[in-house]
Amino acid sequence: MAKLLQYQAIGEGPVIVYLHGFLESSTMWEPLNLAGIPATHILIDLPGHGNSPLVDTINEPSIRFMADEVEKVLTHLNVQDYRIVGHSMGGYVALALLAHAVCKPSRVILLNSNYWSDSEAKQADRVRVARIAYTGKQLFINEAIPNLFVDPSAFQEQITALKREAETMTADAIAYAALAMRSRTDYTELVVQMPTRIQIIHGALDRLVSLEELHIRLAALNGAPLPEVVIIPHAGHMAHWEATREVHMALFPQL
Repeated sequence: MAKLLQYQAIGEGPVIVYLHGFLESSTMWEPLNLAGIPATHILIDLPGHGNSPLVDTINEPSIRFMADEVEKVLTHLNVQDYRIVGHSMGGYVALALLAHAVCKPSRVILLNSNYWSDSEAKQADRVRVARIAYTGKQLFINEAIPNLFVDPSAFQEQITALKREAETMTADAIAYAALAMRSRTDYTELVVQMPTRIQIIHGALDRLVSLEELHIRLAALNGAPLPEVVIIPHAGHMAHWEATREVHMALFPQL
């Protein structure tokens, strides 16, 4: 049997799956105190991140491959009904599951993520990141991670921990993820078809996916029913750290 991605399951009740972002791992969900939420929380390390090795060695890195690996975990656990929360890159993987999985999530929550493909400029930057992973990994990590926060000085402890975790990733894993994001599918049509199955939780000060671009993309849906959108006013890309209470309320409004 092929080795599964590293995962942990916490609690009992309805299943919620959590997928972290680029350079992160399942440890990113710690501030949400999931053990106190009545549900089965399945936290998964994506390929090449955390304790999951990068097992795909093909020449075309793929978000779809990551989604297929996540689906193997859910099949192994006999999960039939689940919601999925994806932060940043994890949101791209979540959308691929909604589009292609045999057992699709009942709801996808995009936390500081998006549903459209990269612009040409962003694609070029992904290639740059893939290259620098082999020539200046430490420099890239030192620059990239503080930029995820609106006020890095207020989160030095978290930034240090995130850097240490990212440093354990191989150059191959960093490059693979960057190029997989570069070539990912545009799921705008999926959002049009399934707006009630998608929720967007977004930090208003996110530097990676601007609030302005989100509004432009939603307006471009031309009157189609929109997914639920929750804007967190004073948070950036790491809203779960910068506005933990607000994110918690958006994820678990019944509590």
